[in-house]
Amino acid sequence: MAIYNSADFEIEQKADDSPLTKADKNAHLAIVKILEATKLPVLSEEGRAIPFEERQHWTTFWMIDPLDGTKEFIKRNGEFTVNIALIENNQPTLGLVYSPVLDKLYWGGSSVGFSKLNSGNSEVQLSQKATLSLADLKSKEVCRIVASRSHRNQETEDFIASCNNTDIVSMGSSLKFMVLAEGNADVYPRFAPTMEWDTAAADAVLRGLGYSVFKVSENAEISQSSIDYNKESLLNPDFICF
Repeated sequence: MAIYNSADFEIEQKADDSPLTKADKNAHLAIVKILEATKLPVLSEEGRAIPFEERQHWTTFWMIDPLDGTKEFIKRNGEFTVNIALIENNQPTLGLVYSPVLDKLYWGGSSVGFSKLNSGNSEVQLSQKATLSLADLKSKEVCRIVASRSHRNQETEDFIASCNNTDIVSMGSSLKFMVLAEGNADVYPRFAPTMEWDTAAADAVLRGLGYSVFKVSENAEISQSSIDYNKESLLNPDFICF
């Protein structure tokens, strides 16, 4: 937050043309230093590229995105998060999503449920919710759809057009998933590239509510299987969560 409120973010461009700030780097170093005590490997967006030949043998490790939503950070709109996930046997079992500007901490997993810690340390626990089918959601009187603030494409627009009547909730970073978790939206379709560290922590948090992040195939069929983690390519498939 000190960097967020400063005059110079020291912005660089990474090889994939995405931005990098001093805050990304500093957050990475701070989180890794804390996680060293667990003696588990760490895979971070801002860490070194670890070959699949090495990490394919990891059964348990931390996956982190020290600053998810760097574009939103640079815009100073507050819609960025810190994402930390524990991956066990290719699935996220524990996740933490923190919003520094909102001072909200979301954490959860399939075996621990879901909790939210608000500013002032007031804790809110949510229980699993009944889930309608996607067809039911699309035919609702108003379907509330979470859409990326920076990554809208034609596939997303086509999905929105397939719904009966829509209310679009624009949001950056993993806060899109948290809008679902808090019951303020019905569905989050993502038909644009994301990396595993973009979704792992929020995926785990949502599993604490009984949600799944379903893979979407190239022919737009929704799979009944969830996203796998620690793949040879760390690029996620298209997905949908509802």
